[in-house]
Amino acid sequence: MRFGHFTISCFCSLLLAAPVLSAEVRLPQLLSDHAVLQREDPIHIWGWSAAMEKVQVEFHSQKRSTVANQHGEWELWLAPESAGGPFTLRVTGESGTPIVYNDMLVGDVWLASGQSNMEMPLKGFNPGTLVKNGAAEISAANLPQVRLLLVKKKTSNFPVDDISGNWTLCTPDTAPDFSAVGYFFGRELQQKEHVPIGVIDSTWGGTPVEAWTSMDALTADANLMPVFVTWSHLADEQTEVPAMLAEEKLEDAAAERAHQPKPQHPWHLFSEAWGPDQLYNGMIAPLTRYGIKGVIWYQGETNTPPSRAPLYNRLFSTMIADWRSDWKQGDFPFLFVQISSYRVPIDTWGVVRDQQRRTLSVANTAMAVTIDVGDPDNIHPADKETVGARLALAAEAMVYAPGKGLEYSGPLYRRVTREGSGLRVYFDHAGSELHVRGDKLLGFEIAGKDHSFMPASAIIEGKTVLVSSPEVPDPVSVRYGWQNLTDGNLYNTSGLPASTFTSE
Repeated sequence: MRFGHFTISCFCSLLLAAPVLSAEVRLPQLLSDHAVLQREDPIHIWGWSAAMEKVQVEFHSQKRSTVANQHGEWELWLAPESAGGPFTLRVTGESGTPIVYNDMLVGDVWLASGQSNMEMPLKGFNPGTLVKNGAAEISAANLPQVRLLLVKKKTSNFPVDDISGNWTLCTPDTAPDFSAVGYFFGRELQQKEHVPIGVIDSTWGGTPVEAWTSMDALTADANLMPVFVTWSHLADEQTEVPAMLAEEKLEDAAAERAHQPKPQHPWHLFSEAWGPDQLYNGMIAPLTRYGIKGVIWYQGETNTPPSRAPLYNRLFSTMIADWRSDWKQGDFPFLFVQISSYRVPIDTWGVVRDQQRRTLSVANTAMAVTIDVGDPDNIHPADKETVGARLALAAEAMVYAPGKGLEYSGPLYRRVTREGSGLRVYFDHAGSELHVRGDKLLGFEIAGKDHSFMPASAIIEGKTVLVSSPEVPDPVSVRYGWQNLTDGNLYNTSGLPASTFTSE
């Protein structure tokens, strides 16, 4: 684990060290009853005790021991285990009562993270923002081979060493408060792979990608300096918040009297106290010592302001590399959701969707396109099952059955060539041929050297699309699905939607 704020973290370590000197053996909350440990990888067990105390760990048929350092910190590694269980973990110090955790499984552990569309629980946020078929899904959520860990929200100025939250069984009592996308993803994988699946839900609505990235990673790239400029401006604006809140309440009251929906107040997205590295420190850093299979991620809406959107690919790629570096498990699978289609006045959602597409250049990544399952008037679309299923499809194709040629992605822009007064667009992941849903193909625009995009007619020809417009006789660029609320309806043979793109 890396510490970007060395002075602060050392000071806090000194404060914490004194009580540890006489403490009984303690384990992180990541290790508990019902936990899932990552199969076929060395199993990391760590914790705290009295300084220089001998600690013994027993799990399944393994028994290992180690000695804590002068600060009372200890760790050891167990040999990899195959999928199975339930097993018991027993940790014993030289004094005190042994720690015993039961019903632990060995399987695959996936981290689900991001902002509100990943956070949105199976029960929904409120009566106006529910998950499709949520009540029926909750009733059927008795999945003993799926385990859930909901990380409690925490910000921090320095990386912390533990979380708040424990593993639970997946039941109708625990599933309602858990990430709906994470639940559907875990359920799908368990039913297909028949191994225990653990899903860790570490999410927070309205948060920007830079809040989930370490300070070390952010400051290592001078091109990310605009992130800090943005947050310094937000800090300057905090004196105006009381007046803005008062005005907001008046607007809400007026809408209520008129029996109209409350107006949106987008400034909330940009003025919360989720500064750079705050959520990495509080909700990611303490997880990095726990073995995982991979990550699923759904975030990007908060990075749609014009000053932020063009930087998203660089920020997101930095975050992925940052997490992989800290987990020290190589380029583990990182599967993410492209933000959906939504009616919003600031025309930058297409920019972020394209920035997410460009992040596919990072090794071992995949993207679930969701522009066809959005809600024009709700930033939290109800259909989370399709999102989870598309992520699970990517996991199946890339992780569990990479040699079977399973199609997991919608059409992705490859290149464009000039053809008369039109442009021919070539796609990867087109299948045997491209398809349109509806009477005609929509969502394409072309532009000349003036970069002024105009709506265009588009015709599917096998695995390509020919795009033209009489208003652009000399086209040089093409884009698709660029509007915030897009009517793009291009699919591949497998019924997966094409991604937003621009050839510029």
